[in-house]
Amino acid sequence: MTMSPMELPDQDGSGSESSSHRARRGFSRRAFVGGAAASAVAAAGISLVSGLTPSATAASLRMPEGFGSVSTAPQLPAGFARTFTSRFIQAGGLRQHAVIGGDGPPLLLVHGWPQNWYAWRMLMPELARKYTVIAVDQRGIGLTDKPQDGYDTRTLANDLIALMDALGHQRFAVVGHDTGMFLSYALAADHPDRVERVALVEVPGPPGLAPSPELITVAEGLNNRLWHIPFNRVNHPLTEQLVRGREDIFFGYEFDIQGGEKLPGYALDYYFRLFSDPDSLRGSFGFYRAWGTTVEQNQNRPSQKLTMPVLAIGGSESWAHYVGDAMTPLADDLQSAVIPGAGHWIAEQAPNEMLAALTPFLAPYRTAAASRSVR
Repeated sequence: MTMSPMELPDQDGSGSESSSHRARRGFSRRAFVGGAAASAVAAAGISLVSGLTPSATAASLRMPEGFGSVSTAPQLPAGFARTFTSRFIQAGGLRQHAVIGGDGPPLLLVHGWPQNWYAWRMLMPELARKYTVIAVDQRGIGLTDKPQDGYDTRTLANDLIALMDALGHQRFAVVGHDTGMFLSYALAADHPDRVERVALVEVPGPPGLAPSPELITVAEGLNNRLWHIPFNRVNHPLTEQLVRGREDIFFGYEFDIQGGEKLPGYALDYYFRLFSDPDSLRGSFGFYRAWGTTVEQNQNRPSQKLTMPVLAIGGSESWAHYVGDAMTPLADDLQSAVIPGAGHWIAEQAPNEMLAALTPFLAPYRTAAASRSVR
């Protein structure tokens, strides 16, 4: 039986892990070192937050509270704010916002467009039972800095490497959706020594490596789902001018046209407000305006296939098996899953089913990490 992501089992009434669950996990070197470091940090008047290693604390003392943080997010799963905390982390010359919590080996969640960390909210409590979950806002989006450039996938991947360095995580697993799938592919291809496993969700391959339909001749239904790509690529204030003040129309269409059950109104309103900020709107187009650079980078990446385990996930009402088909020539160790009834927004439309796909794929990573921690 797949557990509902709204539940946090093995938690006591305060939202902390119960003593019985700790006993089942057993004593570990990681817990001992972390506890000793926590005592030293506490003596200095600094509190450690769940999911942050001691080495990360100095880099992430400020707790964000503005719109886009945990404290302002609507209708989170029960107990969410007791497990997860918004943090600012200065890394790679960029102030990055991440929502962090849980215990275990690190699991990095990379959202798509037009979303932020909040897209993962339904999966995060269940994942936090076994992993230190790090749901980051990409450069240009949410509470992360929004510079004028640096939106190609090589730079975005380096942002995430800097983030994980600052948090003290040498090796980690990754789940990336939509534009986050493109970014996660680049992260795994450019830094194979850092990524142990990667799940790539709901786009049919990285730009430049998958068939690119000509929008002039493509079927109407496909055109309706893809037209935003050339629109967003227009490197001119025109795009912001056309969308500003009409975020509900523009982004609402995108959420509706991509298949599956419609997202709840509170989530749509949250995303509309998130991208009503002019800098966030511009930053969200940055990924698309760097599309040509990303294509050039991707054309050099397949010279060596991904060697770590890869899971390709599609929604049956969206890209379905095409995600796995696109990754077949790019990965040596590929698994595929199609989530029945789900459209493009799988983590919000079918969280239990997505957890059911991720759980067996990630399990060997957790087992190997546990083995290393007791040596």
